[in-house]
Amino acid sequence: MAIPFFKELRIGGYLLKQRLLGRKRFPLVLMLEPLFRCNLACSGCGKIDYPDAILDRRLTPQECWDAAEECGAPMVAIPGGEPLIHKEIGEIVRGLVERKKFVSLCTNALLLEKKLDLFEPSPYFFFSVHLDGLKEHHDKAVSRDGVFDRAVAAIKAAKARGFAVNVNCTVFDGYAAEDIARFMDFTEELGVGVSISPGYAYERAPDQEHFLNRAKTKNLFRKVFALGKGKNWSFMHSSLFLDFLAGNQSFECTPWGMPARNVFGWQKPCYLIGEGYTKTFKELMETTDWDSYGTGKYEKCANCMAHCGYEPTAANAALAHPLKAAWVALRGIKTEGPLAPEIDLSQQRPAQYVFSEQVQQQLSEIHGDETANVKHHAPTAA
Repeated sequence: MAIPFFKELRIGGYLLKQRLLGRKRFPLVLMLEPLFRCNLACSGCGKIDYPDAILDRRLTPQECWDAAEECGAPMVAIPGGEPLIHKEIGEIVRGLVERKKFVSLCTNALLLEKKLDLFEPSPYFFFSVHLDGLKEHHDKAVSRDGVFDRAVAAIKAAKARGFAVNVNCTVFDGYAAEDIARFMDFTEELGVGVSISPGYAYERAPDQEHFLNRAKTKNLFRKVFALGKGKNWSFMHSSLFLDFLAGNQSFECTPWGMPARNVFGWQKPCYLIGEGYTKTFKELMETTDWDSYGTGKYEKCANCMAHCGYEPTAANAALAHPLKAAWVALRGIKTEGPLAPEIDLSQQRPAQYVFSEQVQQQLSEIHGDETANVKHHAPTAA
C-alpha cells in the first residue's frame, strides 16, 4: 500500500519493540485535538456541538508536545475542529517534527493556501485533506458549496511547494460504489494517497440517517475493491485493514491504539466516544475499563469499523502473522465468497448518554478557573 517505506520501517520497529517488551496495550497514533472550533458544520460530525466557552479553548504548544512525549506513539494525527484556526499550529507542528514524530495535520483546506508559510516540507510531516468524495458528495457532506474546489486547489498548491499530501475520506450510507471508484480514479490523477473509513455514528451529529451499519460497510467495500482491480489506487492503510473493511477479517477494536488528547484531557475510551477524561495518559491506560468497550460489548460501538479502532488491530495482526499479511497484500482484497463471522451483539450493554453531564462539568471547571484568575489578579488594598 502507499505507505512510505521509511515510515513503515519506523512504525514496524516500534511495534516489534512493544511486543518484545511484553506490552499488551500501547498506542500507535496519538489523536491530538488542540481545539474543537471549526469553520464548517458538517452534517455527519458531532465534534463541534459545544458552547462557545469550550469552543474557544486551545491546547498550548507545550501541552501538545508534552502529550506526544507522555504517550510515546510514533505518529501524531492532528484533527479537530479545524487545526489551521489555531494561531500556534505552525509552532506545534515544528515541535513535534523536532521530536521525530510522524505528523498528519488533518484539515478541510479552507485556510491551507493562506497558512502554507507556517510549515516546512519534511519526511515527518504531511497534510491530510478532508474529501468525502467528488464535488457533489463532498459539498453536501460539509454542508457548503464550493468547498471541494477550494480543497483541490489547496492540495495542488501544497504539492507544488513540496509538501506531502493525502486525503481522508469518510463514507456514508447512500454513497454508491461506482461513485467511490470514480473518486479513487480522481485521487490517482491528483497524485495523492487516500485514507478511507466508514463514518462513525456520533450521537450529536445533525444527520443520524446516513451512517453505515457493518453489513452495509462490508458489502459496499467489496464492490469498491472489485471495481478497483487492476488500478493503481493508493490507500494509506495496511492490507489487513482493507481486508477487514471487505468483511474478510474478524477483528476486534483496539480502542487504546489511537488515544485522544484534547482540551478536556485524555478522552475515555477513544477518539470517537467521550465518556470521561483523565489528566494523564498513564491514568487513561490504567483506569479505563477497556473490556467494556467495542463491538459486541457496547451499543455505541455496534456498527463501528472506523480506522482509529481497527487499523491498530490490523497492525498488530500483521506483526503477529506476517505471512498472512503478505499473502493478503499479494493476492489483493477478496471481493467474493463468504464473509468472516460477525461479532455477536446479543450481550452488548446499553448505551450511556453522558454528553450533557460532561459538558456541564467542563463548563464548571472553566468558570472556576476564571474566578480563580480574577481573584489572583485582583488589586490589593492600599
